[in-house]
Amino acid sequence: MGGEDKRRRVVFVTVGTTRFDALVRSVDSEIVKQELFAKGYTHLLIQLGRGSYLPSKCEGDDGSLGVDYFTFSSTIAENLRSASLVISHAGSGSIFETLKVGKPLIVVVNEDLMDNHQSELAEELAERKHLYYASPQTLHQTISDMNLESLIRYSPGDATPVAKHIDRFLGFPDD
Repeated sequence: MGGEDKRRRVVFVTVGTTRFDALVRSVDSEIVKQELFAKGYTHLLIQLGRGSYLPSKCEGDDGSLGVDYFTFSSTIAENLRSASLVISHAGSGSIFETLKVGKPLIVVVNEDLMDNHQSELAEELAERKHLYYASPQTLHQTISDMNLESLIRYSPGDATPVAKHIDRFLGFPDD
C-alpha cells in the first residue's frame, strides 16, 4: 500500500547526441545508485545517445531506484523540467538548457575527449557554484558530498564573464 503516494524524484541523465558510455556505466553502478537512493531519489532516467552500453532496467518498487532509459527524444526539455536532479555530459547546450530551467546539475566530464574545452566551462560554472562537476570515477563521491542548498541559481544575465572566458579561450581579444 503506501508506495503510490511516495513522491517521485527523478534523476535525469543526458549525454546529448554523443556517445558517453563511461557516464552511463557510472550512473548504472551500484555505488552511484545507492548514493542517489540514499539522497531520496526514486527514479533514474538515462538518455543514452549513441552509446552501446545498456543499463539494467528496474521497476524500483523493491526499495531500490527505478531505472529506465532511451536513446534519443524530442522531449528532452520535458525530461529536464520534471527532473529533481540532472546529471549531464559537459556539452554547453545541455548545461545551459538545464541551468535555464533551474534544475540542480552535476556535469560529468568525458576524460576520453582529447581537446576538452568543455571541462573549462563546467569548471568555471562550478567555481561560481551554479553546478557540481565530476568525472565518471568521482560521480558517487560528488553525489554523496553534494548539498543542493549551496548551489546558486544561474540567471542568463551572468553570462558575460563566462562569454569572456570562452572568447579568451577561442583567442578573441578582451574588449
